[in-house]
Amino acid sequence: MRSVAILRHTVLILFVGLLAACAGTVEEDRTRNWTADKLYQEAKSEMASGSWEEAIKLYEKLEARYPYGRYAQQAQIEVAYAYYKSGEAASAIAACDRFIRLHPNHPSVDYVYYLKGLVNFNEDLGLMGTISDQDPTERDSKAARDSYESFRDLVTRFPNSKYTPDASQRMAYLVNALASNEVHVARYYLKRGAYVAAANRAQYAVKTFPNAPAIEEGLFILVKSYDAMGMNDLRDDAERVMKKNFPNSVYYTRGLDRQTPWWRLW
Repeated sequence: MRSVAILRHTVLILFVGLLAACAGTVEEDRTRNWTADKLYQEAKSEMASGSWEEAIKLYEKLEARYPYGRYAQQAQIEVAYAYYKSGEAASAIAACDRFIRLHPNHPSVDYVYYLKGLVNFNEDLGLMGTISDQDPTERDSKAARDSYESFRDLVTRFPNSKYTPDASQRMAYLVNALASNEVHVARYYLKRGAYVAAANRAQYAVKTFPNAPAIEEGLFILVKSYDAMGMNDLRDDAERVMKKNFPNSVYYTRGLDRQTPWWRLW
Protein backbone atom coordinates (compact mmCIF):
# COMPACT_ATOMS: atom_id res chain seq x y z
CA MET A 1 0.00 0.00 0.00
CA ARG A 2 2.83 2.31 0.83
CA SER A 3 4.37 1.87 -2.64
CA VAL A 4 1.01 2.62 -4.28
CA ALA A 5 0.69 5.81 -2.27
CA ILE A 6 4.20 6.88 -3.28
CA LEU A 7 3.40 6.18 -6.92
CA ARG A 8 0.19 8.22 -6.76
CA HIS A 9 2.08 11.08 -5.12
CA THR A 10 4.75 10.98 -7.80
CA VAL A 11 2.18 11.00 -10.60
CA LEU A 12 0.38 13.93 -8.96
CA ILE A 13 3.61 15.92 -8.75
CA LEU A 14 4.39 15.23 -12.42
CA PHE A 15 0.87 16.23 -13.46
CA VAL A 16 0.98 19.47 -11.49
CA GLY A 17 4.42 20.24 -12.97
CA LEU A 18 3.14 19.62 -16.49
CA LEU A 19 0.20 21.96 -15.93
CA ALA A 20 2.52 24.61 -14.55
CA ALA A 21 4.83 24.29 -17.56
CA CYS A 22 1.92 24.61 -19.97
CA ALA A 23 0.57 27.61 -18.10
CA GLY A 24 4.02 29.19 -18.13
CA THR A 25 4.31 28.68 -21.88
CA VAL A 26 0.94 30.29 -22.49
CA GLU A 27 1.81 33.20 -20.23
CA GLU A 28 5.13 33.74 -21.96
CA ASP A 29 3.56 33.98 -25.42
CA ARG A 30 2.22 37.50 -25.26
CA THR A 31 1.41 37.39 -28.96
CA ARG A 32 -1.07 34.50 -28.85
CA ASN A 33 -4.14 36.70 -29.47
CA TRP A 34 -2.46 39.23 -31.76
CA THR A 35 -3.87 39.92 -35.20
CA ALA A 36 -1.72 39.82 -38.32
CA ASP A 37 -1.64 43.61 -38.36
CA LYS A 38 -0.56 43.74 -34.71
CA LEU A 39 2.24 41.22 -35.31
CA TYR A 40 3.44 43.11 -38.36
CA GLN A 41 3.43 46.52 -36.69
CA GLU A 42 5.24 45.20 -33.62
CA ALA A 43 7.84 43.52 -35.82
CA LYS A 44 8.37 46.76 -37.73
CA SER A 45 8.81 48.57 -34.43
CA GLU A 46 11.46 46.07 -33.34
CA MET A 47 13.20 46.55 -36.68
CA ALA A 48 13.21 50.31 -36.25
CA SER A 49 14.87 49.98 -32.86
CA GLY A 50 17.47 47.52 -34.18
CA SER A 51 16.10 44.56 -32.21
CA TRP A 52 16.69 42.16 -35.08
CA GLU A 53 16.21 38.92 -33.16
CA GLU A 54 12.88 40.01 -31.74
CA ALA A 55 11.77 41.19 -35.16
CA ILE A 56 12.69 37.82 -36.67
CA LYS A 57 10.62 35.97 -34.06
CA LEU A 58 7.58 38.15 -34.74
CA TYR A 59 7.84 37.89 -38.52
CA GLU A 60 8.16 34.12 -38.33
CA LYS A 61 5.11 33.91 -36.05
CA LEU A 62 3.22 36.14 -38.45
CA GLU A 63 3.94 33.92 -41.42
CA ALA A 64 3.20 30.74 -39.47
CA ARG A 65 -0.17 31.99 -38.19
CA TYR A 66 -1.31 33.91 -41.25
CA PRO A 67 0.45 32.23 -44.21
CA TYR A 68 -2.09 33.47 -46.74
CA GLY A 69 -2.69 36.94 -45.36
CA ARG A 70 -1.61 40.17 -46.99
CA TYR A 71 1.32 40.53 -44.62
CA ALA A 72 2.85 37.08 -45.15
CA GLN A 73 4.89 37.87 -48.27
CA GLN A 74 6.14 41.15 -46.86
CA ALA A 75 7.13 39.34 -43.67
CA GLN A 76 9.28 36.99 -45.75
CA ILE A 77 11.14 39.96 -47.22
CA GLU A 78 11.51 41.71 -43.89
CA VAL A 79 12.81 38.63 -42.12
CA ALA A 80 15.51 38.24 -44.79
CA TYR A 81 16.60 41.83 -44.13
CA ALA A 82 16.53 41.26 -40.36
CA TYR A 83 18.77 38.20 -40.73
CA TYR A 84 21.12 40.28 -42.88
CA LYS A 85 21.31 43.07 -40.30
CA SER A 86 21.83 40.63 -37.45
CA GLY A 87 24.85 39.14 -39.22
CA GLU A 88 23.25 35.76 -39.94
CA ALA A 89 24.34 35.60 -43.56
CA ALA A 90 23.39 31.98 -44.23
CA SER A 91 19.86 32.50 -42.90
CA ALA A 92 19.49 35.72 -44.88
CA ILE A 93 20.54 34.01 -48.12
CA ALA A 94 18.19 31.10 -47.42
CA ALA A 95 15.31 33.52 -46.81
CA CYS A 96 16.08 35.38 -50.05
CA ASP A 97 16.27 32.16 -52.07
CA ARG A 98 13.01 30.96 -50.58
CA PHE A 99 11.22 34.18 -51.47
CA ILE A 100 12.57 34.17 -55.03
CA ARG A 101 11.49 30.55 -55.46
CA LEU A 102 7.99 31.13 -54.08
CA HIS A 103 7.32 34.56 -55.58
CA PRO A 104 9.35 34.99 -58.81
CA ASN A 105 6.93 37.62 -60.12
CA HIS A 106 6.47 39.63 -56.94
CA PRO A 107 6.79 43.42 -57.45
CA SER A 108 9.62 43.52 -54.89
CA VAL A 109 11.57 40.49 -56.07
CA ASP A 110 14.21 42.81 -57.58
CA TYR A 111 14.89 44.12 -54.09
CA VAL A 112 15.36 40.56 -52.83
CA TYR A 113 17.98 39.88 -55.51
CA TYR A 114 19.70 43.11 -54.47
CA LEU A 115 19.53 42.16 -50.79
CA LYS A 116 21.02 38.75 -51.56
CA GLY A 117 23.95 40.47 -53.26
CA LEU A 118 24.41 42.81 -50.30
CA VAL A 119 24.56 39.95 -47.82
CA ASN A 120 27.58 38.36 -49.48
CA PHE A 121 29.12 41.72 -50.37
CA ASN A 122 29.20 42.78 -46.73
CA GLU A 123 30.21 39.32 -45.54
CA ASP A 124 33.33 39.45 -47.70
CA LEU A 125 34.15 43.13 -47.35
CA GLY A 126 32.76 43.92 -43.94
CA LEU A 127 33.69 46.19 -41.06
CA MET A 128 36.69 44.21 -39.83
CA GLY A 129 38.22 44.24 -43.29
CA THR A 130 37.63 47.97 -43.60
CA ILE A 131 39.33 48.93 -40.35
CA SER A 132 42.23 46.51 -40.77
CA ASP A 133 45.17 46.61 -43.16
CA GLN A 134 44.16 43.38 -44.85
CA ASP A 135 43.26 43.62 -48.50
CA PRO A 136 39.81 41.99 -48.82
CA THR A 137 41.04 40.23 -51.96
CA GLU A 138 43.47 38.28 -49.78
CA ARG A 139 40.55 36.51 -48.10
CA ASP A 140 38.32 33.78 -49.49
CA SER A 141 36.74 35.03 -52.70
CA LYS A 142 33.64 32.78 -52.57
CA ALA A 143 31.46 35.46 -51.00
CA ALA A 144 32.57 38.00 -53.61
CA ARG A 145 31.73 35.57 -56.41
CA ASP A 146 28.32 34.79 -54.91
CA SER A 147 27.63 38.49 -54.45
CA TYR A 148 28.57 39.19 -58.05
CA GLU A 149 26.23 36.44 -59.28
CA SER A 150 23.30 37.87 -57.32
CA PHE A 151 23.89 41.39 -58.58
CA ARG A 152 24.26 40.06 -62.12
CA ASP A 153 20.91 38.28 -61.82
CA LEU A 154 19.34 41.56 -60.75
CA VAL A 155 20.91 43.61 -63.56
CA THR A 156 20.03 40.98 -66.17
CA ARG A 157 16.45 40.34 -65.08
CA PHE A 158 15.53 43.86 -63.99
CA PRO A 159 17.61 46.38 -65.97
CA ASN A 160 15.19 49.18 -65.07
CA SER A 161 15.09 48.46 -61.36
CA LYS A 162 15.95 51.33 -59.05
CA TYR A 163 18.52 49.02 -57.44
CA THR A 164 20.33 48.26 -60.71
CA PRO A 165 22.65 51.33 -60.82
CA ASP A 166 24.07 50.60 -57.37
CA ALA A 167 24.30 46.89 -58.15
CA SER A 168 26.26 47.71 -61.32
CA GLN A 169 28.77 49.77 -59.35
CA ARG A 170 29.18 46.99 -56.83
CA MET A 171 29.69 44.49 -59.66
CA ALA A 172 32.53 46.61 -61.04
CA TYR A 173 34.11 46.68 -57.60
CA LEU A 174 33.72 42.93 -57.22
CA VAL A 175 35.34 42.31 -60.61
CA ASN A 176 38.32 44.30 -59.39
CA ALA A 177 38.31 42.34 -56.14
CA LEU A 178 38.22 38.99 -57.91
CA ALA A 179 40.98 40.04 -60.31
CA SER A 180 43.12 41.23 -57.41
CA ASN A 181 42.54 37.96 -55.63
CA GLU A 182 43.99 36.05 -58.58
CA VAL A 183 46.93 38.46 -58.85
CA HIS A 184 47.56 38.21 -55.12
CA VAL A 185 47.83 34.43 -55.43
CA ALA A 186 50.11 34.81 -58.48
CA ARG A 187 52.36 37.18 -56.52
CA TYR A 188 52.50 34.66 -53.67
CA TYR A 189 53.66 31.92 -56.02
CA LEU A 190 56.18 34.19 -57.75
CA LYS A 191 57.86 35.19 -54.51
CA ARG A 192 58.20 31.54 -53.55
CA GLY A 193 59.70 30.50 -56.84
CA ALA A 194 56.64 28.59 -58.08
CA TYR A 195 56.89 30.23 -61.49
CA VAL A 196 54.54 27.91 -63.42
CA ALA A 197 51.78 28.42 -60.87
CA ALA A 198 52.42 32.17 -60.82
CA ALA A 199 52.22 32.40 -64.62
CA ASN A 200 49.02 30.35 -64.71
CA ARG A 201 47.22 32.49 -62.13
CA ALA A 202 48.41 35.74 -63.68
CA GLN A 203 47.38 34.59 -67.14
CA TYR A 204 43.94 33.59 -65.87
CA ALA A 205 43.48 37.04 -64.28
CA VAL A 206 44.54 38.83 -67.48
CA LYS A 207 42.20 36.80 -69.69
CA THR A 208 39.21 36.77 -67.32
CA PHE A 209 39.32 40.35 -66.03
CA PRO A 210 40.99 42.35 -68.84
CA ASN A 211 39.77 45.76 -67.62
CA ALA A 212 40.49 45.43 -63.92
CA PRO A 213 43.14 47.67 -62.32
CA ALA A 214 45.00 44.62 -61.02
CA ILE A 215 45.81 43.50 -64.56
CA GLU A 216 48.79 45.87 -64.70
CA GLU A 217 50.45 43.93 -61.89
CA GLY A 218 49.23 40.66 -63.39
CA LEU A 219 51.06 41.34 -66.64
CA PHE A 220 54.21 42.26 -64.75
CA ILE A 221 54.05 38.98 -62.82
CA LEU A 222 53.58 37.18 -66.11
CA VAL A 223 56.71 38.82 -67.52
CA LYS A 224 58.74 38.00 -64.40
CA SER A 225 57.52 34.40 -64.30
CA TYR A 226 58.33 33.69 -67.94
CA ASP A 227 61.70 35.35 -67.53
CA ALA A 228 62.52 33.23 -64.49
CA MET A 229 61.65 30.07 -66.43
CA GLY A 230 63.74 31.13 -69.42
CA MET A 231 60.68 31.25 -71.69
CA ASN A 232 61.92 34.26 -73.62
CA ASP A 233 59.33 34.33 -76.40
CA LEU A 234 56.41 34.27 -73.97
CA ARG A 235 58.18 36.83 -71.80
CA ASP A 236 58.63 39.17 -74.75
CA ASP A 237 54.99 38.76 -75.80
CA ALA A 238 53.76 39.55 -72.29
CA GLU A 239 56.09 42.54 -72.03
CA ARG A 240 54.93 43.84 -75.40
CA VAL A 241 51.31 43.74 -74.22
CA MET A 242 52.23 45.41 -70.96
CA LYS A 243 54.18 48.24 -72.57
CA LYS A 244 51.36 48.85 -75.01
CA ASN A 245 48.72 49.11 -72.29
CA PHE A 246 50.84 50.50 -69.44
CA PRO A 247 53.80 52.35 -71.03
CA ASN A 248 54.54 54.26 -67.82
CA SER A 249 53.85 51.44 -65.37
CA VAL A 250 55.30 51.95 -61.91
CA TYR A 251 56.17 48.26 -61.79
CA TYR A 252 59.11 48.93 -64.14
CA THR A 253 60.72 51.06 -61.43
CA ARG A 254 59.48 49.69 -58.12
CA GLY A 255 58.80 46.04 -58.90
CA LEU A 256 56.19 44.37 -56.71
CA ASP A 257 56.55 46.69 -53.71
CA ARG A 258 53.06 47.53 -52.48
CA GLN A 259 51.53 50.99 -52.69
CA THR A 260 48.10 52.24 -51.64
CA PRO A 261 45.79 49.52 -53.03
CA TRP A 262 42.85 50.28 -55.29
CA TRP A 263 40.35 48.86 -52.81
CA ARG A 264 40.98 51.67 -50.30
CA LEU A 265 39.47 54.07 -52.82
CA TRP A 266 36.03 52.48 -52.52
